[in-house]
Amino acid sequence: LFFSSLIFFACRSGATKTTKVLPDTTGYVAPAPGNISGEDFIRYYDGVKDFYEKKLVGRGFNGGILVAKNGRVIFEDYHGFYNLQKKDSLTRHSAFHLASVSKTFTAMAVLKLAELGKLTVDDDVKKYFPKFPYDGITIRLLLSHRSGLPNYIYFMEQLGWDKKQYCTNQDMLDYMIEFKPPMQGTPGTHFTYCNTNYALLGLIIEKASGQPYADFLQKHFFTPLQMKDTYVFTLADSATAMPSYDFRGRQERLTFLDCGFGDKNIYSSPEDLLKWDQALYNNQIFNQATLEAGFTPYSNEKPGIRNYGYGWRMNVYPTGKKVIYHNGWCHGSN
Repeated sequence: LFFSSLIFFACRSGATKTTKVLPDTTGYVAPAPGNISGEDFIRYYDGVKDFYEKKLVGRGFNGGILVAKNGRVIFEDYHGFYNLQKKDSLTRHSAFHLASVSKTFTAMAVLKLAELGKLTVDDDVKKYFPKFPYDGITIRLLLSHRSGLPNYIYFMEQLGWDKKQYCTNQDMLDYMIEFKPPMQGTPGTHFTYCNTNYALLGLIIEKASGQPYADFLQKHFFTPLQMKDTYVFTLADSATAMPSYDFRGRQERLTFLDCGFGDKNIYSSPEDLLKWDQALYNNQIFNQATLEAGFTPYSNEKPGIRNYGYGWRMNVYPTGKKVIYHNGWCHGSN
């Protein structure tokens, strides 16, 4: 059961992002939606609609929702506004900031490069950045949040970064090389969710592919999957991309940390996220071994159902069942 809910406290305009028109060299064919009995469809629809109206719309929901089973859309709706002042409505083409849900694309891009023979998950980060100041950090540890690296969300400011200047991924790496902020833990010993891991993976994607991060994702994912409302944010998009608003209706401004990639800053719509979801099952974009690697739990040192794969959160139950997901939050976007 695929469930996408993007909660957004308004945006500046109804304009959609124009992405590069690239030829699809993958030959990808979108899977046909599966069958659901009429009885099951009604049961799902009624349950979701009741939840949506009581738990979301009834509590001030401003965003989009899509629920699908076997790739077939059961319920979809968009409620609220692009702009709180203009009162212009959200639509099915509205691209929301995915925040950390962006990590799913970064992780699968790394695994795609592994399929293409451009890297391996056991590569040391120093292979790509020889001056990287930490030992024993592999791509595998970055993917699974087991590197023990410090979080740039905190150390850039602590080390004196000028908050009037936007911090890029390269700036983050340069600060790590210059100052070597202290580790959070010993590599490979435990799970610690850390945005630094995925900002570094964004840079590794560029090194290994020889392409900008956004171009690699466009070529291998967004174009073949026909994700026409999905893009990687840059400062050039700041006039048209959806800004967030806080719970009081005040617009959230960009901060010095808001212009990186890999850990955040992909914008997408619920319908495009369903296309992404469906591409993870049919072995066209990824082979089975890649999917199994992505969906394997790697943090098993503590008991419990919660775990993390390569860019995917999961609940792993004693029955063997898994729930695979990722959440995200940034400013007023959830």
